[in-house]
Amino acid sequence: MIAETGQFALALALTISVALALVPLIGAWLRDSRLMNFATAASVAQFGAIALAFGCLARAFVTSDFSLKVVALNSTLSMPTIYKFTGTWGNHEGSLLLWVLILSGFGASVVLAGRNLPPTLRARVVAVQAMIATGFLALIIFTSNPFERLAPAPLDGQELNPLLQDFGLTIHPPFLYLGYVGFSVTFSFAIAALIEGRVDVAWARFVRPWVLAAWMFLTIGITLGSYWAYYELGWGGFWFWDPVENASFMPWLVGTAFLHSALVVERRQALIVWTLLLAIFTFSLSLIGTFLVRSGVLTSVHAFASDPARGIGVLMILVAATGGGLTLFSLRAGAFRNAVPFAPVSREGGLVLNNIILTSAAGTVFLGTFYPLIVEMLGPDKISVGAPYFNHTFVPLMVPLFLVLVVGSVLRWKRDTLSGAARRVRLAAAVALAVAIALGLGGQGANALAGAGVGLGVFLVLGSLAVLTMRMRLFQAARGRSWQLLRTTPRATFGMVLAHAGLGLAVIGITATTAWQDEAIVALAPGESVEVANFRLTLDKVDLLNGPNYQAERGTFSVTRSGRPFTTLASERRFYPVAGRVTTEAAIRPVWLSNLYVAVGEANDAGRWVARIYYHPFVLLIWFGPAIMALGGLVSLSDRRFRLGVARRRLVPGAVPAAAGLS
Repeated sequence: MIAETGQFALALALTISVALALVPLIGAWLRDSRLMNFATAASVAQFGAIALAFGCLARAFVTSDFSLKVVALNSTLSMPTIYKFTGTWGNHEGSLLLWVLILSGFGASVVLAGRNLPPTLRARVVAVQAMIATGFLALIIFTSNPFERLAPAPLDGQELNPLLQDFGLTIHPPFLYLGYVGFSVTFSFAIAALIEGRVDVAWARFVRPWVLAAWMFLTIGITLGSYWAYYELGWGGFWFWDPVENASFMPWLVGTAFLHSALVVERRQALIVWTLLLAIFTFSLSLIGTFLVRSGVLTSVHAFASDPARGIGVLMILVAATGGGLTLFSLRAGAFRNAVPFAPVSREGGLVLNNIILTSAAGTVFLGTFYPLIVEMLGPDKISVGAPYFNHTFVPLMVPLFLVLVVGSVLRWKRDTLSGAARRVRLAAAVALAVAIALGLGGQGANALAGAGVGLGVFLVLGSLAVLTMRMRLFQAARGRSWQLLRTTPRATFGMVLAHAGLGLAVIGITATTAWQDEAIVALAPGESVEVANFRLTLDKVDLLNGPNYQAERGTFSVTRSGRPFTTLASERRFYPVAGRVTTEAAIRPVWLSNLYVAVGEANDAGRWVARIYYHPFVLLIWFGPAIMALGGLVSLSDRRFRLGVARRRLVPGAVPAAAGLS
């Protein structure tokens, strides 16, 4: 009965979505408040129906209801309860249901938190959200039904992919989807603006909290995915340029450009057409990521489906959203050409250059991701594009971007000089240059490129702080006056500083780990040792043990540092009998901001176990930095000027709101 309830809830949600896509749109056209107000109750009802369906599916997984095909294929009786629950979205059908649940949640949030939105704009935004939901609900019901029954029901299931049986996968997909789907709201705002033929300061202020929230969630999701791959796959790497990794990275890059571009719209009423285009492309790239893992064109741990019908369904939604959005853009963009002059050397100019580099970087990633697929479609040949391509195309674009981030942050609006900006960041530049030279000349075997990379990261961190010193008029005003200026600094400014500083920390971590890591891949028998960095690791023993649904070989290593006992590490090689797959559980010991990393492999014929041992200096900055970036987004989002959706005070028609911004 639970399955039938879920099936009915999905059908009800689809019916509501169709009505929600039409009625408010007609109401906005007719200026009929009753039809537009239909969006409020319908959005909440749609979310409630989808939440009920998701709850039914989750209950089926937790109670091991193998009469449902999706449960039988992705769960077993012996799986821990937490992984039974996360199995709800660890498959194609359930992940799509989570996708549309979050989509409907955002739609309901627009009507509930956006009471100060102009009625016609709100109605059109909700209608576009409902159109997207209608497409995905139809895809779920007709090609990916999570409530499909099996008769007779098996006594046990086939188990969730063992790589997904990890706490990281409990939280990684929801955050990633919050980012992906969050950009649907900004897409809907862009389409609604194109329909209305109007973009003003108020529109930008309404949109920026949504793009900021989506960017923040996507940042967290990508970071969690990177850390999960680092400790779970046993390869000792943090990023592999996997096509599905790229699929989440591309909307993040374009979304970051969109976030900065919306600031120019808000502050200067410039770049309106470009901002609308970025809104369309950001969500389109999010849909492309959804298509990649459900079309069967990729073989990856992220790939949920290989049924062409499912891939075609997602492709149809992608074509409809992107094609429809770009068609409307081509017809209506001319109405927004109200050029606002600004000098090339200005905050606006810096943000334009920022956008150009970010979108170019996204283009290089897009080309490297899809070129092998295009070659395979055109003929029998197959090629692969790996890290060397991305390192030689993407990385060089980042250097000028980081410089622009620092210098652009201290430029004034409308007009400024490079000499003035240089004076404001000269201390940061001097310290960064000193660090780069010191490391490049011989700090711990460093080379010039590594020193330059760390110096660039230091420049980002210190350069971001220069914004605060400018705000405080440090060493220019009295101390009391400086503290007063700091206390009155908008939270959005603090958010910008945190975001840029977090990026600098990540750059330092990536550079240090790549340049100075020490590793050893050896075969050890119990009692044998190996030295890595200034650590000596001895394989003490290898035990056999049984987990709830796996068998494991656990290698225990004693670690000494400079001849003194330091720690004990235990890594496991797990075999899951039902799935017939092997996974590696790495042992990781943080050493301040660095990691000592051990992954035990299989035994060879000589009775020795292969072990991968790494020392990763400053590797924790790779994830600590993006966490600081996401915190910056949260701090900016807490700025009262970004909470227009829940503000009680109405905007005065024609008034220009106070400026704010994460730049």
